[in-house]
Amino acid sequence: MKKTIKDYDLKGKKVIIRCDYNVPIENGVIKDDSRIKASLKTIRYARKNGAKIILLSHLGRIKTEEDKQKYTLKPVADRLSKLLRKKVTFIDQTRGKKLENAINNMKEKDIILIENTRFEDLNGQKESKNNIQLGKYWASLGDIFINDAFGTIHRIHASNCGLAENLPNGLGLLVENEIKKLTKLIENPKKPYVIILGGSKVSDKIGVIENLINKVDYLLICGGMAFTFLKAAGFNIGDSLLEQDKIAYCKKLLEKHENKIILPIDIITSKEISENAKTNERFLGEIKDDEIGLDIGHKTTEVFKQYLEDSKTIFWNGPAGYFELKPFQNGTKSLLDIISKTKAYSVIGGGDSARAAKEFNYQDKIKHISTGGGASLAFLEGINLKALDLINEK
Repeated sequence: MKKTIKDYDLKGKKVIIRCDYNVPIENGVIKDDSRIKASLKTIRYARKNGAKIILLSHLGRIKTEEDKQKYTLKPVADRLSKLLRKKVTFIDQTRGKKLENAINNMKEKDIILIENTRFEDLNGQKESKNNIQLGKYWASLGDIFINDAFGTIHRIHASNCGLAENLPNGLGLLVENEIKKLTKLIENPKKPYVIILGGSKVSDKIGVIENLINKVDYLLICGGMAFTFLKAAGFNIGDSLLEQDKIAYCKKLLEKHENKIILPIDIITSKEISENAKTNERFLGEIKDDEIGLDIGHKTTEVFKQYLEDSKTIFWNGPAGYFELKPFQNGTKSLLDIISKTKAYSVIGGGDSARAAKEFNYQDKIKHISTGGGASLAFLEGINLKALDLINEK
């Protein structure tokens, strides 16, 4: 069992907390602060126990000097100050005397947010490639490292792995909770166990399929990835999304697990992807060559419902259609509604499906919505996560 923030005496200690503040910001305005809110529990615990709190996070990808203006964490510091009702001091450096002096002058319960860790990527990708010297430098600023960024738990960065390699460490309350909730999907899940996989690519989901196919009762396939499966099953998919190099894999999977894998039986199609698109509802075999499949149809929703309403465990990753546009929202909204009415232990694995749950106001009707899309998939794939592996055992 991994150590957590609760295993340390924090009083008077400089505690570095890696958060995930990779939030959407447009013209300096935060569009979704749910990840910021998710970090508050750990920060409040550290303050209550007398820590000097140093926060780290990345935001976006930094490739040019111009990106620095777009991806500064200053708006996050302002939002944190309001949510915590406590001044969060923002330091517009990732290293240097200004930062060091600010940390050395901290009092108990003070909070500092350091500038975007990926500013260090401009000169040799020091953050993203876990530069040894950078990890040691950041570690020199604190006494204890707490990893509370589940969204980057599958990344090998200086701000998570580099810090963990150089300081006594533990998990934050957010990451501890994520692991607890996701572990229930792997270790003795209640049956019937149903997984919904959507989104665009089969290739993104192969690891999860391989690791969980023998644990689940049914695997419901939707989203853009469904069309590679449908092509493998011999159906015409028109101009829909297709991973040509994954057809053989899908065919083999369908043959081996034909009683577990449930594919759509009807599709919402269109000739264009737009807010005003004219749509058709086509059964398999009726899709025209110039049509794109962009959502599951009503009959598919009814079929999926039969499997979901009796389930005891549900995991969902990837929307059922191009939900960002109104003509193709119904499949994703309907599945959210069905799941919300079940008594199952339901988990949405972050990413676009989590965004859809929030956009359609189902966030309080699902048992757990993960804060990390890629991270939740990596965890369920059963691969070694170095940033997690490096955390000290109790």
